[in-house]
Amino acid sequence: MRPRVEEVRIRGLGVIDEAVLVLSPGFTVLTGETGAGKTMVVTGLGLLFGGRADPARVRPGSDKATVEGTLVVDPAGRVAQQVQDVGGQAEDGQLIISRT
Repeated sequence: MRPRVEEVRIRGLGVIDEAVLVLSPGFTVLTGETGAGKTMVVTGLGLLFGGRADPARVRPGSDKATVEGTLVVDPAGRVAQQVQDVGGQAEDGQLIISRT
């Protein structure tokens, strides 16, 4: 089983005050008007997985931007083991990661 992103929560990033994106297995398409926040969703995913942070992306009026993701992982798999090795937990096959 490959890890997959199940949910992403974004707060204070660019034009996004607060948003929750629930993903299902399969193909996902992100569409919307210009300025709706599509780039910020992609930026948030990049941050979640180690991308370089830019303080200029923090929403005006917010003191910080936060991205949280829920990943579904194989409880007996390599990712769950790596998380455990560094002192974390993947409970019931779910791993929550956060970046501020």
